[in-house]
Amino acid sequence: MSKLLIDVGSTYFKVCQQSGINQYFRDFNKDIFDDLLNKCGDIFSNYAKEDIYICSSANGGLSTLIIGLTNSFSLKFAKNIAFNSGINIIDTILYHKIDEAKAPGELIDVVIIVGGIDGIANVFDEKLFDFLRNVRYNNIVYVGTKQDAMFLSENIQDLKVLGNIITEKLHVNGGELKEYLTNLYQADIVGKEDIKHLYAITANQIYSTPYIVNRSLPLIDANFDVVNPFIVVDIGGATTDIHYSRDLVRDNIVSESGFDRLVFKKLGVYKSRETLIFAAKNNEFVYELLAYLNVTENILEEESEKALRILMQLSIFLVLYKVSRLHPLYVTLHLEQLKTVVLTGGITKVLSYEEVESIMQFFYKKVLGLHAIPNIVMDYEYAIWTLGMQNDTASRS
Repeated sequence: MSKLLIDVGSTYFKVCQQSGINQYFRDFNKDIFDDLLNKCGDIFSNYAKEDIYICSSANGGLSTLIIGLTNSFSLKFAKNIAFNSGINIIDTILYHKIDEAKAPGELIDVVIIVGGIDGIANVFDEKLFDFLRNVRYNNIVYVGTKQDAMFLSENIQDLKVLGNIITEKLHVNGGELKEYLTNLYQADIVGKEDIKHLYAITANQIYSTPYIVNRSLPLIDANFDVVNPFIVVDIGGATTDIHYSRDLVRDNIVSESGFDRLVFKKLGVYKSRETLIFAAKNNEFVYELLAYLNVTENILEEESEKALRILMQLSIFLVLYKVSRLHPLYVTLHLEQLKTVVLTGGITKVLSYEEVESIMQFFYKKVLGLHAIPNIVMDYEYAIWTLGMQNDTASRS
């Protein structure tokens, strides 16, 4: 390989060249560019800027609030598109209940308003505008009936109007919205001052790591002992991401891709540690799980290697829980049909196979009521992202 591949994570730099993959723990007191240059500057001098490719997950993703007409179509379709674009869903609101809805307290990166199928007019009224006055957001986009587009544009400042995501046959038509959200995600990454500086060493577009890992999924079975259907769980410092083959999806959404992804912004083990612990404490199974792991809840307040291992195990459990039938807010997967789970990211440098296996056994027996668990594959070299990066560079050459 004549190219240099770099993944800027929230806790590690991963650098891949022909000789292999090396990881460097980040110095959080330094600018990302300065730290990377200090650790790897001698490597960069061996490559042209055109041959250096970078992806990043250091910022942890974007958040969205979705307002829609129905759970069965508008919210369902928009959630699927948002998840697959790497966007973290803060809340969803059914329009006929917007009077009762409470505006999120945090700043929202993008609000998505979803209308009905084309041909229907006067779907929205002043209630929408009253609600939005209490929401703090950076971007707002409308995907719905053409008949209401002008009315909304006249009353919502800086509204971005895209093509309807619901066809007349009630199929998803998410290309425009997916591209818009993906571009927002990309802009957020390169908009970070630290990341902007990295263009001093590369002449190529900097992509989000979840996007790159998802690009690798069609290539995994040629490089790992993987049986379909499978999922890839990427546990990092800022996010926990799950990539899955659409064979596992319970809904009837038609997608042009064989694989989708979810990015859980609040389940990282370093930057998102506090929100991970909060999610764990509010899960109905976690205290029983901690007892199963022979620890008490006090472990969640500790700063130790053992506590880190427990947090990583909890991340595995929580991400599986959030896509199971017990948690309908997220995409529901046929986990009982899962043949393989692939673990990648920083987790593979910390947890043993046996520690992962114990979590899978607890989840499948306690949550799903099953005794058999999927085959577990550990990406110890953290090589999966490089497959997606090379796939992306090949498509551009």
